[in-house]
Amino acid sequence: MFAWLRRGPDDEAVARVYELIVAQSRRPEFYRDLGVADSLDGRFDMLSLHAMLVLRRLKHDPARTGRFSQALFDHMFMDMDMSLREIGVGDLSVGKRVKQMGSAFLGRIVAYEKGLSEGQEALADALTRNVYREQAPEASVLQRLADYVLRVDDRLATVPLTVILAGEKAFEDSLP
Repeated sequence: MFAWLRRGPDDEAVARVYELIVAQSRRPEFYRDLGVADSLDGRFDMLSLHAMLVLRRLKHDPARTGRFSQALFDHMFMDMDMSLREIGVGDLSVGKRVKQMGSAFLGRIVAYEKGLSEGQEALADALTRNVYREQAPEASVLQRLADYVLRVDDRLATVPLTVILAGEKAFEDSLP
């Protein structure tokens, strides 16, 4: 009844940003060339990595983006809930699985933030633990993924918030 009072983020813009994150995380190069497991876990890992990069950019202006960031997080986990149901996870298990995924996502944010602030070696360690699940690929493959993450983080830092908040071009020309 009073929804008009909650001047929150535009649901369509949140959905567009999430769609960009999903599209980028599903690029075949990650799975074909960089050895990311093409599985539910591997796709979650790529989705988490890309969502973290966008949320990292948004947190540079929390007064402008705080509600949008929360709406994006909520949208992501509502989608995960729906996806689990679609693949046949029982209704009684979905909540528990989504909670576990949320906890894993928050842990990845901390690990990637630390990796991005401490340098390439720390980032490579975080990627090994979280994307490759301790099964480190060849050093050159890990280096390519770490370089990609650094490039995307640098690129997102230059994209105006208005562009990201509109769901436009967040990952333009960002190939792994």
